[in-house]
Amino acid sequence: MLRNDDTTHKGLRLPAGDRVVWIITAALAVISILVVYSSTAKMAYDAHTVRTTAHFLNQQLIMLLLGVGGLVIAYRFNSRFYNQAAPWLYLLTIGLTLLTYFMGTTTNGAARWLPIGPFQFQPSEALKVATIMFLARQLAGRQSKIDRLRIVPSLKFWTWRSDRLQQRIWREGTYPILLPVVLACAVILPAHTSSAALLFLVACVMMLIGRVRLSELSKLVGYALLAFALLMVLNFGRSETAEGRLSTWVKLWVLPQDQKPIDELTDTERSMIAIHNGGILGEGAGQSAIRVEMIHPESDYAFAFFVEEYGILLALAVMMLYLWIFFRAIEIFRRCGTAFPGLLVLGLALMITSQALLHIMVTVNLVPETGQPLPLISRGGSSTIFTLIALGMILSVSRQNEEHSHDKPKNESILER
Repeated sequence: MLRNDDTTHKGLRLPAGDRVVWIITAALAVISILVVYSSTAKMAYDAHTVRTTAHFLNQQLIMLLLGVGGLVIAYRFNSRFYNQAAPWLYLLTIGLTLLTYFMGTTTNGAARWLPIGPFQFQPSEALKVATIMFLARQLAGRQSKIDRLRIVPSLKFWTWRSDRLQQRIWREGTYPILLPVVLACAVILPAHTSSAALLFLVACVMMLIGRVRLSELSKLVGYALLAFALLMVLNFGRSETAEGRLSTWVKLWVLPQDQKPIDELTDTERSMIAIHNGGILGEGAGQSAIRVEMIHPESDYAFAFFVEEYGILLALAVMMLYLWIFFRAIEIFRRCGTAFPGLLVLGLALMITSQALLHIMVTVNLVPETGQPLPLISRGGSSTIFTLIALGMILSVSRQNEEHSHDKPKNESILER
């Protein structure tokens, strides 16, 4: 059997770290090239300037190369660096995300991108990674007492300054653990509601794994649902868009759609048609018919497009690749022995996997439209780059597991309790 430090018969040394994650990353990158090249045919046809599918393919290749560069850099750093850099990266990405609302490029009513030369940078993608890093640091540093801490203050805000118990809750739990997550979600929310919700759910799971009291998490989720309902009522941010998507989703379930003209179909309906057309084996590479009808087959509905061309069987294999990332993260987590690298790996893997599953559920109308790309496969810049950086961080932790080079600070183990 080939061990981690063995070489192949050709004398090429295999990279250290989890081999399965390396292979999954390479497979998703190759699939991305196939999807973007074929799905952007409509964009090339509709473009007012002279552009071909090769133009969009070259753009995606550049993003993949930049992302691979970021992966390699992230892979070479140790978890100690991520632990120390987490507060600074968190503050930097919070600032950049806020800056988009004043200097950013607006599309579909949402300011998400900062122009950097010929590229459009989406700081919220970096903020999601930085928030997971920072939360992992905060949870890890409090493992000796985390199961006794309260993180959610009372709704009686007028008691926060006078009540000693409330002051203690704010000082020991709310400020260091809860507030950074709430702030990050609040900064992302006006431009991308689903990304804020996804980050919040990932943070809650990290807190659960990090041994935050279940009663505190229950209160947190309840308050979050109340806050979301209030924002919808007040029409804050993109709540009007979210409400419209929710209404469309409900109508697709409760109203008959068989007499609907094709030009009135929603993108979700067209994606379901694409999945039906693909069947078991697919129409074949480059043979998609529905791509000319969908608005974003290369991004928001990349999975449906893939099913149409390559079939359900290969699409299920792609879905299993995303699930496999999380299963491998669990195995890496078990081998860490200390809290920070384990929580970091699980948080990043959960973000990637849950985003992929959310994208897939949209294409079959299980949830309303979210605009979430299929990680590493959908055409995109910042999403592709930071997904690869997150995978590089996961590979870095797995490499340290093999090298037994993790720091072992006191009171950080969550595996022996």
